[in-house]
Amino acid sequence: MNGGVNKMSVKSCEKVEKSQVALTIEVGAAEFEAAVEKAYQKMRRKINVPGFRPGKAPRKIIEGMYGAEVFFEEAINIAFPDAYEAAVKERELQVVGYPSVEMVGEVTREGFTFKATAPVYPEVTLGAYKGLSAAKDEVKVSAADVDERLKQLSDRNTRLVSVEREAKEGDTAVIDFEGFLDGKPFDGGKGENHSLELGSHSFVPGFEEQVVGMKAGDEKDIDITFPEDYHADLAGKAVVFKVKVHEVKEKQVPELDDEFAKDVSEFDTLKELKADLKKKIAEERQKDADRAFEDALMEQVAEGITADIPDAMVENQARQFLDNFKMQIAQQGIPYDQYMKMTGMDESKILADAKEPALRQVRMDLAVAAIIKAEGIEASDEDVEAEFQKLAEQYGMDVEMVKKYLQADQVKDQIVSQKAIAVVVDSATATKPEKKAAKKSTKKAEETAEGEEKAARKTTARKKSTKKAEAAEGEEAPAEKDAE
Repeated sequence: MNGGVNKMSVKSCEKVEKSQVALTIEVGAAEFEAAVEKAYQKMRRKINVPGFRPGKAPRKIIEGMYGAEVFFEEAINIAFPDAYEAAVKERELQVVGYPSVEMVGEVTREGFTFKATAPVYPEVTLGAYKGLSAAKDEVKVSAADVDERLKQLSDRNTRLVSVEREAKEGDTAVIDFEGFLDGKPFDGGKGENHSLELGSHSFVPGFEEQVVGMKAGDEKDIDITFPEDYHADLAGKAVVFKVKVHEVKEKQVPELDDEFAKDVSEFDTLKELKADLKKKIAEERQKDADRAFEDALMEQVAEGITADIPDAMVENQARQFLDNFKMQIAQQGIPYDQYMKMTGMDESKILADAKEPALRQVRMDLAVAAIIKAEGIEASDEDVEAEFQKLAEQYGMDVEMVKKYLQADQVKDQIVSQKAIAVVVDSATATKPEKKAAKKSTKKAEETAEGEEKAARKTTARKKSTKKAEAAEGEEAPAEKDAE
């Protein structure tokens, strides 16, 4: 055999469908011998040889008893990773997933040959990415919009004040209640000192309406029939709730005047506060309009690329969506397993549902990377430092602290991605949206899969929120309306 037999050598490297590469790799005698010796050192304690203490039998003796092939399987497992990695490095392949492996021919002391088929980063051909057009909302702020924002401020500053009168809709009644089914209390049907806003429809239909008219100190039996679609054990059942009212509170809404403006803001007059609210609403809507315009353009670019995308890239992205989803569940203080049981969700179904948005995400990633390459986009050290400063100001942190949490390479990747997107957006034309179609497209854009993030928006500091899991709120009692 030639001199190449004593080392790893790539016999062939062929492109196959779905951006995969089939490598035929030969592991030579010297490499295989080293792997067999490692296998012996690893396995010898588990092999019993008469006359020798465990682990002390020489390799030659063991091979004589069990055959020269006794260590081959473990040796192959030891030799494969290094040989595969060396082949990938030699051929400068950008592998994006795990390989499938099959042996070629016999395994002997002279070594072995195997074929590894691995997914690699696909070749990407960009479609149009300059001179595109997309609908963009014109930002308008009406007096009603400002009034609505003022109402929100007013609601946040509304106080509840105890009153000596009968409760009416809009009041909050502080109550004790206990439910009885066929004269017996049922689980979860009891609450004490519960603050119930009448008209909030947070309790089962018919309950709040019957509290209206009661005052502090009143007690009353309330007849309720649970809806047919309620919890299985109470669905359609007629029950009685014994209710006692401790207190009735009404909302004390502040007057919208200059004093209100001083209390809730840094302004001295209501007029100044309104002007500031109008400005802020306009800025928010402008950001939303810019973001929607950008998203629409980048979706066009992503749809326009030509690439044979390997399944592994889509599967990895779907798994990333799931990991993001798990993280959000954890941040809400709910154990993931408990959440899955509580909602009846299935992880395999989540991954299956994530495949389509994962493919869109991968196409977006590939499109942005292709623009960066086509335009020769780079990020200087000055760019990176400026971005660190910007993030520090945004989050009110010391810049050195930001650098502890974020790697410079992450920030650099984000900068070049933003520059690539700017190439698309700056050369695009904004058109007036069709009134109905605009609303539909906005809704569609918002209905992303759990964990989905726009690749064009991937950032180390600001990531587009994935759809948040709705943690089931602990019900005060079955009297409360079913969360569904």
